[in-house]
Amino acid sequence: MTSIPDTMSAIEITEPGGPDVLQSREMPVPEPGPGQLLVKVHTAGVNRPDILQRTGAYPPPKGSSPLPGLEISGEVVATGPDTTRFKLGDQVCALTSGGGYAEYCVSDETSTLPVPKRLSMEEAAAVPETFFTVWHNVFERGQLLEGQWLLVHGGSSGIGTTAIQMAVARGARVIVTAGTPEKCKACEKLGATRAINYRDEDFVEVVKEVTEGHGADVILDMVGGSYIERNFSAAAVDGHIVQIAFLQGPKAELSFMRVMMKRLTVTGSTLRARTTQVKGEIANAVEKNIWPLVEAGKMKPVMDASYPLSEASKAHAHMESGENIGKIVLKVD
Repeated sequence: MTSIPDTMSAIEITEPGGPDVLQSREMPVPEPGPGQLLVKVHTAGVNRPDILQRTGAYPPPKGSSPLPGLEISGEVVATGPDTTRFKLGDQVCALTSGGGYAEYCVSDETSTLPVPKRLSMEEAAAVPETFFTVWHNVFERGQLLEGQWLLVHGGSSGIGTTAIQMAVARGARVIVTAGTPEKCKACEKLGATRAINYRDEDFVEVVKEVTEGHGADVILDMVGGSYIERNFSAAAVDGHIVQIAFLQGPKAELSFMRVMMKRLTVTGSTLRARTTQVKGEIANAVEKNIWPLVEAGKMKPVMDASYPLSEASKAHAHMESGENIGKIVLKVD
């Protein structure tokens, strides 16, 4: 049995600011409450919400750990009351509401899953935030079906590379936008029918051309800004537009006439503030529908870079540079 120390090393946001505000601190090891697990963290995923939290734009939900880190992989070392599925020593990956940038992290058992076969522990840490987000937004909210067209903005990101593989594995066709020829090539290698370099091409025109005038049945957008109005033009009749982030900002001047004429559904969501029950329902759906694809070797997280936990600031700087293709993770010694 793993001995649990009283304190642990963790990465704290000392004040809102740039990557340098991420500092290593010694902190008490958290204790699992009812329905929770204590996980000795092997690897933690780095995500855009972590950067937003660091800058002061995305505070953690009430009652959550103030530490960044929304997804982890590791070993169960303690269980709280009312846990039923996992036992000590189990290797798991988990979606958390915070606290992943640390040697130990508490997770709700309902949003914790066994590490899929074929995945390393580093790869498993790159799964929960992106896989849960893509499943919920593309397939539950966006209602993407086999044979339909999915347009993904930010195709080379962790979310984008996951969306490409997940959609293709379930029989959909994918178009993406990305910012360099290298990123476009990587997306097409993953299965995208067409990758659009948004610096050189108009994605609205290319989508119409590739789909022979049909448009995108589902659009997954993390850009916002000027893309909001253009998505209305790129969408198919009865299409779904799902907003999950706003890299260009949440405001735009637009006409809703196309929403009415095309019968569009415009929706969006955030994951971190959802209830334990909702996250558990998404976890169950991911395990049922996506874990078999992972274990059959039909999809896996695209890994870009791994940093030691103590170099979290470098990991954030790398993500903010926009150079990554796929996921960035922090490995805990």
